[in-house]
Amino acid sequence: MAATVFYLDQVPEPGGIAVLDGPEGRHAATVRRIRVGEPITLSDGAGVLAPSEVIATQKDRLELRVLERAVAPPFAPSVTIVQALPKSDRSELAVELMTEAGADVIVPWQAARCVANWEGKARKGVDKWRAAARSAARQSRRAYIPEVTDLYRTSGVLDLVRKVKADRGIVAALHESGESRFTALPVAEASRVVLIVGPEGGLDDAELSALTDAGAEAVLLGPTVLRTSTAAAVALGALGALTPRW
Repeated sequence: MAATVFYLDQVPEPGGIAVLDGPEGRHAATVRRIRVGEPITLSDGAGVLAPSEVIATQKDRLELRVLERAVAPPFAPSVTIVQALPKSDRSELAVELMTEAGADVIVPWQAARCVANWEGKARKGVDKWRAAARSAARQSRRAYIPEVTDLYRTSGVLDLVRKVKADRGIVAALHESGESRFTALPVAEASRVVLIVGPEGGLDDAELSALTDAGAEAVLLGPTVLRTSTAAAVALGALGALTPRW
């Protein structure tokens, strides 16, 4: 089994000594109770993986000797999830699931039919999503922590769709009205894929029309209607089987 991953802004070269403190060090030393001699993999969250050995522990701090250091290749194609804000009790769950399933970029979206409303509290919501993504990336031992962007309005999502299409990427809006099936998307040759997940109440008709006019394709993910908090993870799993990501 691979060693537990913990994140550090700067990972030393092999032979160097790393200090894991702050929230990461507290979690490692106090929650996980990691001891001297145990293996840990350090990462900067941007691709570096460095197998290391614990050489000293304190209450909320570890010291480690870096044994090796390498850069893991990123997933290909890169996948961005535009996620309409789920209800508060499932919001961070959605981020955790899509992180574990391999999302590269997560875009929180204030869609028309969202029950959740981040008006006046977008920074707090984004910070919670970033913390959830970091925690889930550690749990799934990812070399890359997904980027969580600032909150998007629909106009920003439309701009993103146009930009990705201009770069010959693929943009799919997951929707039960889609005439094309998800498995028919030509994702194997794509360099970038954007998946748009609507809110619990579904995409507003005007939103869906605007998205398709901008270049997105409405596609049917499967035979059942999924909750907004799980749809992205299911789509990422299907994408993994259709591309070299897996």
